[in-house]
Amino acid sequence: MKNDIETRVISKITYRLIPFLCLLFFVAFLDRVNVGFAALHMNKDLGLSATAFGVGAGLFFVGYFFFEVPSNVLLQKYGARITFGRVMILWGIVSGCFAFVQTETQFFVLRFLLGAAEAGFLPGVIYYFTIWLPAAHRARLIGLFVMMIPASTVVGAPLSTWIIQATDGWFGHAGWQWMFVLEAVPAVVLGVLVFYVLPNRPREVKWLSAEEKAWLEGAISREHSVKAQHLPTGWAKALLNRRTGKILVVYSSIVFAIYAVGFWIPQIVKGFGMTVMQTGLVTAIPYLLACICMVLWARHSDRTRERVWHVALPSWFGAISFVVAYLNLDNPTIAMIALSGCMIGIFCALPPYWTYPTLFFSGPAAAVGIAAVNSIGNLAGYVGPSAVGWLKDLTGHFGHGLLLTGAVLTVGGIAAMALRRDFRLEQLATGAASPEPVGARHDLGAPRRAETV
Repeated sequence: MKNDIETRVISKITYRLIPFLCLLFFVAFLDRVNVGFAALHMNKDLGLSATAFGVGAGLFFVGYFFFEVPSNVLLQKYGARITFGRVMILWGIVSGCFAFVQTETQFFVLRFLLGAAEAGFLPGVIYYFTIWLPAAHRARLIGLFVMMIPASTVVGAPLSTWIIQATDGWFGHAGWQWMFVLEAVPAVVLGVLVFYVLPNRPREVKWLSAEEKAWLEGAISREHSVKAQHLPTGWAKALLNRRTGKILVVYSSIVFAIYAVGFWIPQIVKGFGMTVMQTGLVTAIPYLLACICMVLWARHSDRTRERVWHVALPSWFGAISFVVAYLNLDNPTIAMIALSGCMIGIFCALPPYWTYPTLFFSGPAAAVGIAAVNSIGNLAGYVGPSAVGWLKDLTGHFGHGLLLTGAVLTVGGIAAMALRRDFRLEQLATGAASPEPVGARHDLGAPRRAETV
């Protein structure tokens, strides 16, 4: 009987909430990274060096850092509907303002403001998942959500480059300026829609029966009770806990890699002698492969209830791929295969990672704790593209930046392995709420003993 209720509840949440949240994040991430495609022409128009572009791209995360925790404090007070709606409208407006940038300083200021506007959205949604989803189901559904990171590039790369080419010269403005305007509009429209569509908590919705609401709230409550017995109370103590440092190293390595490559890959690909449109199409390939692999990997992580190896192995696979890419930058075919491996490794590590903070922060500490970890870890998003840009100006090529990124991912995989003992808590928490996720199997990949590592 319990499994019947569990199946119905998770199915309803999956189809009622996840697609809309995925759409929001798709638009958010497109507005975050489309600057990489604008750079194909914008850097020349504005006179930006590789170092200046890298610093400007990374300044997004400085604004993100300062405003993320306050945003999630407001999330606790006012709910997801108001918080996410406000965030989307603001970032849409700021993103559109990039069309009017004329100087390096203006570019820097707007990148900072875009980070400040978008701050709180990703950790806010992760916290939102802890209200709606028992732990046993989170990796798979978080995987669908964060799949929008590579998916936004799969669609956004050819879309952005097509807009740049098709609109160049319209009313005397460059194509990259029109790209910023046209891709900002959906964020504002969806932000208004959030106020009418998104529920704050399960008790508000009509599409769950009273019995289903009781089961869901009971499952989440039992998880919080178990965590309270094993975790530090309060967000300050949770942040100062030793395991939080390990989590930060893991997340920082992933973020470093995502943006160290993500902001620069259009220029790497164009360096192979391709047109702007060809650059968009070829850039989409590694991200498309990453989309497919990360969903399958997250599903396997949920089935086996194993998180540590599911972060460490793809991190190391990505690191090896970066070395291969470095050794073959003069061979476009092998370089693109290697860059695809890089993206697969990076993004496969992401969904299992996001079970870490949802596991180790509980109750009122969760919103602030998740936001704090995300904001601090995202500072690596400033360091990554800045370091690659500086190395590009210093050496004249992207090779050393790729090697540095591979080294950072290697360290992240080691930090993930250091969390093995801490994951005994997940077995306690998920066991208290739901002894076995529906459809779970333990004959795929890791043995059953992996549940306790």
